[in-house]
Amino acid sequence: MDVLVVGGGGREHAIIKKLKESREIGKIYALPGNGGIAKDAVCVDIGATEIEKIKKFAIENKIEYAVVAPDDPLVAGCVDELQSAGIACFGPEKKAAIIEGSKVFSKNLMKKYGIPTAKYETFDNIEAALEYLESAPMPAVIKADGLALGKGVVIAETLEEAKKAVCEMMRDKKFGKSGERIVIEEFLSGPEVSVLAFTDGKTVKPMVSSMDHKRAHDGDTGLNTGGMGTIAPNPYYTKEIADVCMKEIFLPTVDAMNKEGRTFKGCLYFGLMITKDGPKVIEYNCRFGDPETQVVLPLLESDLFEVMRAVTDGNLENTEVKFKDASACCVIMASDGYPQSYQKGFEIDIPDELSDRVYVAGAKQKDGKLYTNGGRVLGVASVCETLEKAIEESYKAVEKIHFANAYYRKDIGKRALEAKK
Repeated sequence: MDVLVVGGGGREHAIIKKLKESREIGKIYALPGNGGIAKDAVCVDIGATEIEKIKKFAIENKIEYAVVAPDDPLVAGCVDELQSAGIACFGPEKKAAIIEGSKVFSKNLMKKYGIPTAKYETFDNIEAALEYLESAPMPAVIKADGLALGKGVVIAETLEEAKKAVCEMMRDKKFGKSGERIVIEEFLSGPEVSVLAFTDGKTVKPMVSSMDHKRAHDGDTGLNTGGMGTIAPNPYYTKEIADVCMKEIFLPTVDAMNKEGRTFKGCLYFGLMITKDGPKVIEYNCRFGDPETQVVLPLLESDLFEVMRAVTDGNLENTEVKFKDASACCVIMASDGYPQSYQKGFEIDIPDELSDRVYVAGAKQKDGKLYTNGGRVLGVASVCETLEKAIEESYKAVEKIHFANAYYRKDIGKRALEAKK
């Protein structure tokens, strides 16, 4: 069966590499893919949000199954359009993707159905938001309502910082329409955990937990990024906490979406914080996380394509989702200056023996060579028996990969190792 994967980053590369292991798959097309993905799939120069072009390509090439990976096309209704042409899809329909597409929607959903989350208020008027801040406790968390490339969240330590964030979002339109409405919520503290889960709208089968490293610099300092590295499993996510999450968060979320007439089928991402009062939801995503996918899927023993089709067919309950009893680490190699301004166009040298462990995010191919073409360039992953070994192997591999202007954090997994002690 020929399969189409919408997207062109490291997450999509991880999905494609895993799908390639399935005996049932013929050709894999990536729209648009990237220079590194071109080694594992046929890349087609159609953007992930060019939904009509994606649909036309799928029909003309007799595609039987599509995986829509990024948030933008999901929220814009890419799955709905492909399904209308009779193409089976992995990913939620537009009405369900709103769980990520609108933070106001997701916060109100949690309040209505008693799903644990931070206390919050929502605003579509800048004066009302600024007035509320005068009496709000600091630090406060300011969130743009819509999609903002993972950067629409500001943790404001002071009233001045909070006001600045509100003005940038609502008055200066830093995130365009996404910041027309905002959420101001209480600051929670505790370890963060990412849990991706397969769901067909009835059954929920969580994947291995992971820990993202969002800040640009060592010691969790610097600006928020799309993610500088990940490890899995997350040592803070114990069996006891997993049981609480299933009972109080995962199943109630899927049930709540059903009650709202927005049945969710696909990968539902739970961004959690383990507070002194128990686990709480920080955010939902309507798709695989990036770079969490780059550590979670290498640990999956089951056939990913089989699992995806079970989700689509509503048969997840009868499908085994099995993971290796091992650990994984992924270190992101970025362009120096990311997430702000950076140069690109530098040749990338990846030794052949490492290509299986490299997930390409921002690179293009020219004359058979790979060149940097983005902020996050590569994810370098390792799977080992222990977390210590996985971290060590990832950094050994990173040292063998070269491109001018390369930057990476040196402490991915350090917090997890300390937690294990």
